[in-house]
Amino acid sequence: MESKRLQLLEEEDKQKKKIARMGFNASSLLQKSKLGFLNATSYCRLAHELRVSCMQRKKVQIQSSDPSALASDRFNLILADTNSDRLFTVNDVKVGGSKYGIISLRGLKTPSLKVHMHENLYFTNRKVNSVCWASLNHLDSHILLCLMGIAETPGCATLLPASLFVSSHPGERPGMLCSFRIPGAWSCAWSLNIQANNCFSTGLSRRVLVTNVVTGHRQSFGTSSDVLAQQFALMAPLLFNGCRSGEIFAIDLRCRNQGKGWKATRLFHDSAVTSVQILQEEQNLMASDMAGTIKLWDLRTTKCIRQYEGHVNEYAYLPLHVHEEEGIVVAVGQDCYTRIWSFHDACLLRTIPSPHPTSKSDIPSVAFSSRLGGFRGAPGLLMAVQQDLYCFSYS
Repeated sequence: MESKRLQLLEEEDKQKKKIARMGFNASSLLQKSKLGFLNATSYCRLAHELRVSCMQRKKVQIQSSDPSALASDRFNLILADTNSDRLFTVNDVKVGGSKYGIISLRGLKTPSLKVHMHENLYFTNRKVNSVCWASLNHLDSHILLCLMGIAETPGCATLLPASLFVSSHPGERPGMLCSFRIPGAWSCAWSLNIQANNCFSTGLSRRVLVTNVVTGHRQSFGTSSDVLAQQFALMAPLLFNGCRSGEIFAIDLRCRNQGKGWKATRLFHDSAVTSVQILQEEQNLMASDMAGTIKLWDLRTTKCIRQYEGHVNEYAYLPLHVHEEEGIVVAVGQDCYTRIWSFHDACLLRTIPSPHPTSKSDIPSVAFSSRLGGFRGAPGLLMAVQQDLYCFSYS
């Protein structure tokens, strides 16, 4: 395993050209397009896949008011906001527990890749089970965290204002932290659906809890299994949930509590579901599980229409990243390899080894965007592992 990783790293360092599909390179694509064998849409998609397969790794310099902490604190996860100009980070601290921060990506420009880490050292020591960006005051104004309990302190869901780390709006005052006593939450999701305005959901052991932040009102839905993954639909009044049993079901938000008929859709995997992603038209859903299976589902027929091979997972809680605009699917396996597939036909385009030796405690966390650093940013992949942040960019 280690020899294979080192061999792949050596090939990347030598900048060897990688071909995502046999028989396709830049010149052959152009020739086939000129001869009329490829329409404009297919040509653009395949040309983009070729650029993704040739992304090069560069280390990002992280600036901070506490450089000594950067050398010791290890990345646990990174999560990009909607516009990809900020990363929320959770770092494991040597003395135990976790530390949170926000990395501004505005300075992520070649050739000098520099970013700044903003920290608030008051918020430490609680292990994070799940995290998502929340839009309470404005888009991505808060971070929603599901925190484990410690000692006599029960677990909770916390809304952490991003302004406590760094202000993204001129004249914005630091907001107040809001905490909700919700012990044992496995997953969380923030709603942008008007049917559940100012609401978030938490997936618990055999229960889903939808909480209105403003009024404090709660809806509870009993389930037959632990809820490990969640996402609200944007247009349809639905909350999708992935369970330890392998079931994926949707809750109709118009139903109140556990009345009849609140389960709107039911799909089934053979293993615990760790991620659910609703696609833009809300007619399809992609899900991954603890057996390494990634499936694309048609929500109208409840049939699997595509499966993405090669992902490695045996028992870990691993996210799935779907980017329809770029036409790719990204997932990091338990073997520490980051794999990129074509969304359109499930072809494996790229397998990226971790820059560090493979370890179950050092699985990379990634973020992909067509605009890293904001509206004028370049497309690419960010990878956080141990104390380091890497950028795989292309034009």
